[in-house]
Order: sequence, then structure tokens, then C-alpha cells
Amino acid sequence: MTPLLEICVDTLNGLNAAITCGADRIELCAALSEGGLTPSRGFMALAAEAGCPVRAMIRPRAGDFTYSGGELAVMRADIAAVAEAGLAGVVFGANQADGALDLTALEDLCRQAQDFGLETALHRSFDLTPDPSAALEVAIALGFDTVLTSGGARSAPEGVATLQALVAQAAGRIEILAGGGVRADSADGLIRAGVLALHASCRAPLPLRRDRATELGYVTPDLRDTDAAQVRALRDRITVLTGEIA
Repeated sequence: MTPLLEICVDTLNGLNAAITCGADRIELCAALSEGGLTPSRGFMALAAEAGCPVRAMIRPRAGDFTYSGGELAVMRADIAAVAEAGLAGVVFGANQADGALDLTALEDLCRQAQDFGLETALHRSFDLTPDPSAALEVAIALGFDTVLTSGGARSAPEGVATLQALVAQAAGRIEILAGGGVRADSADGLIRAGVLALHASCRAPLPLRRDRATELGYVTPDLRDTDAAQVRALRDRITVLTGEIA
């Protein structure tokens, strides 16, 4: 079985590059520099025509994942917008102040998304939980289709032992999607550990133009976008590894 490749994007150019170069699924975001926020309705409408399954990030602000009642209301409205746009699913998370999953918030958000027929993914807020094994069972009970995780480490390659344990525990009941530091040169250990879904940004710096927009600070030196060559290299490496393991 060839592992699934999900690419997160925050621009139209990035979306097109990811699909052209072999992404199986897209996580659609705004502001990946902030870890990903909810994309605009216009971006969602265009992505719905891309010919590839697309899940939209539902995150109303940067920072942690402990949300107020008002912020949760924004998230519910954004989930409705995703359904209206015709995308495949949504990606969200919510935690209590101690890092534990916020069951009340997640139950409410999952119920709404599932009522719309949307796929649901729990994002890396999962990595804040003090007990990943217990949190995985909670995610399964809530009906999530996917958990995106680095195995509680700063990157998925660093968390490979935990990821392997989560895959074994999940036993096909939920998709374990490894994300964080996933590139062509770091995919080997993850795939050999039995991970069957990889999540990557494949971003590279954009050339900095010396023009008026740069002078006024509208364009910053750390501006990045999805790099087609990196997506293609990761896709190719997945294919090679799959053949070697088979």
C-alpha cells in the first residue's frame, strides 16, 4: 500500500504545485507562517474545483488551542462555510489549559462537521496532550477520521517511536498522519515504521524583490511558498520506498 501524501498550502500557486506534483490530499490554510489559519471562502471555492480531496483548516487565530465561546462560534460558522464550498473535510483541535483535549468543544465541532457529511481531522493540538495513547482513544470515540501528529516531538522523525506505537494502537480504526519536518530525506524512517500517511508543507523561501512593497514592509524576507520540486521529490521517495518494502 502506497502511503498517502497530504500537502498543506496557503496560496493558489501552492495548491496548483502540490496537486501537479503528486499530492493525494490537500490541507487548505491561510497563514502557514502562523501554523495555519482558516482559509478564505474564495480560496475554498477555488480549491473545491481542484480535482483533489481538500480539507480546510478551522483555526480562528494564531496561538494555542484553548478557545472561548465566541471563538468556537466562529469555528462552527467556518465549518458551515467549508460544507457550503463543497470541500471534503475540516481540520481542527481544541485543548484545555493543561493540554488535555477539550471534549466538550470537540464533541460539538465534530457533531456539526459530521452532520454536514465532512471528514474530520484532529490537528497537532493532539501533541499537547499528556497521554497520547488515551487521547487517541478519545479521538476514535469522537469519530475523527484522522489524527495529525508528530508523535509529541518537535518533528515527526524525532517522534517516530511514538508514531509507530500509535499506528499499532489505532489498528486501522483511524488514520495516523505524521506531520512536522517531513521531507524526502526524512520519509524513510517513518514509512519503515509503518506510517501510511505523511503530511508536509514542502515550502521554500521566495526571492525577495527590492521594490516599494518590500521597502514599506509588506513583503518580508521570510516569505515562503510551496515548492514543486520538494513535493515531487517527496512523492518520488514515497514511491521508491514503497517498492523496496514490498
